[in-house]
Amino acid sequence: MISLDDFYKVMCAMVPLYFAMFVAYGSVKWWKIFSPQQCAGINRFVAVFAVPVLSFHFISKNNPYQMDTKFILADTLSKVIVLMLLTIWVIFSNGGLDWMITIFSVATLPNTLVMGIPLLRAMYGEFTESLMVQVVVLQCIIWYTLLLFLFEYRAATLLIKEQFPGTTAASISKFEIDGDVISLDGRDPLRTESEVDTNGRIRVRIRRSTSSAPDSALSSKAVTPRPSNISGAEIFSVHTPGPPHDLHHISGCDLAFGNSDLNFGYRPTSPRLSGYASSDAYSLQPTPRASNFNELDLNFGTTTNTPIWVRSPVAGRVFRQSSPALSGVKMVLQSPGKYQDGSGGQRQVGKGVGEKEMSFRSTPKAPATEEDDTQLEDDTNQEMPRAFVMLRLILTMVGRKLSRNPNTYSSILGLLWSLISFKWNVGMPSLIDKSIKIISDAGLGMAMFSLGLFMALQPRMIVCGAKMATMGMVIRFLFGPILMSAASVAVGLRRVRLHAAIVQAALPQGIVPFVFAREYGLHPDILSTGVIFGMLVSLPVTLLYYILLGV
Repeated sequence: MISLDDFYKVMCAMVPLYFAMFVAYGSVKWWKIFSPQQCAGINRFVAVFAVPVLSFHFISKNNPYQMDTKFILADTLSKVIVLMLLTIWVIFSNGGLDWMITIFSVATLPNTLVMGIPLLRAMYGEFTESLMVQVVVLQCIIWYTLLLFLFEYRAATLLIKEQFPGTTAASISKFEIDGDVISLDGRDPLRTESEVDTNGRIRVRIRRSTSSAPDSALSSKAVTPRPSNISGAEIFSVHTPGPPHDLHHISGCDLAFGNSDLNFGYRPTSPRLSGYASSDAYSLQPTPRASNFNELDLNFGTTTNTPIWVRSPVAGRVFRQSSPALSGVKMVLQSPGKYQDGSGGQRQVGKGVGEKEMSFRSTPKAPATEEDDTQLEDDTNQEMPRAFVMLRLILTMVGRKLSRNPNTYSSILGLLWSLISFKWNVGMPSLIDKSIKIISDAGLGMAMFSLGLFMALQPRMIVCGAKMATMGMVIRFLFGPILMSAASVAVGLRRVRLHAAIVQAALPQGIVPFVFAREYGLHPDILSTGVIFGMLVSLPVTLLYYILLGV
């Protein structure tokens, strides 16, 4: 039976954290102390310094040679069971990869570092801190990496389906990714360039922007796209050598170009732009990303080979033409991915991820044809590159993404130091130890403060609607603990450790899964509700589990 003294100790551990969260919430919502830009700066400190240093502090103090094997096995088994059940659901019920990723995130990845350590320590004693740190290590090194792998795999399949529909993708033998491409999450404007060898194998190069185009000497200015006065299209020039040419005769129906050297090698693949920095893997606030495009202008002359970018106002697709003169050859887009040149031939054109069907003509949509049915069948029978090609692409992107995450380094360094420290009984020098401690001491409070700022900046607490929020809370606070209890009993956990495992599974939604969901555009409203509303209901829910388990 839980005594009043036990209950008071739990409240003493949790109320200060919630106090920091509600002070931050009031500072933005009621008292207007912080602007959104200032909130972003505070959150940047938390993401880059407070949380990584806090992770290093806990991990480096934990003895890796005294891991609780059963507790770790129970936590791992519960996550594996969820993955297996979701995989079966996807295979036999056509559930889809999207919901598999979201449900796995909600069911298995709680906020262990910020909420779990102080709560479990107050409930069951100091030994649970070591258990929670072990869970944090596995989350950071294994489960968050797996989650990122799933997100990048989803992003890669979307890119391939849009750019190489039907059976074309099966011929891809290699992906080459420019060094400035950090992720396929769609937050940067990516382009693909493909080459076919004599054996029919396709080599695809993925670029981040026009700045890496091979035949363009671009300026170093920031992008300033200026809309054209031409009906039905926007035209940009990468160079600005002369006054505007005679363009007034061009309408939204037909486009005329100066020569037939139509270079359509570059395919826009990521129109889903955002103001969030993808490298900020623990950020909850918007961090505007500086553009890497160069100066674009409408001024182009008739004597310079100026790359022209023609953008459809409907779909945002960008086509590239190497000649500055816009006369001589007529081009009409007939269907997604194809165009007709002056000689009547057709060449394949890419279509950006998430884009709608685009046409330069403003005529009514024609009835469905046999060609449309064939295209629909190609989408249904989509093929993918070989497993090794896909695996190499995804591992490359995951590695680049992790390399931009400060918590990756803090977790690995903390684990390495703990291995050295407890192996040879080496203590950390006081200068370094106290320098780390002064930031880590503020880490928990600042993390909760950042959560409060995030809550205050949202238009409402429940973003995804009452039905989805209810389902998410049931999965988070009921389905997750039930699976954890089953896995814990299966591996032989008993008494206090069993109780700690169940309560740990009932913690609120982790922050990192929400950040990934927002970056990749996959159900961020559900994960946002899990973070915000879950923080509010987690205290009574975990207290209820604590009381029931103590009866």
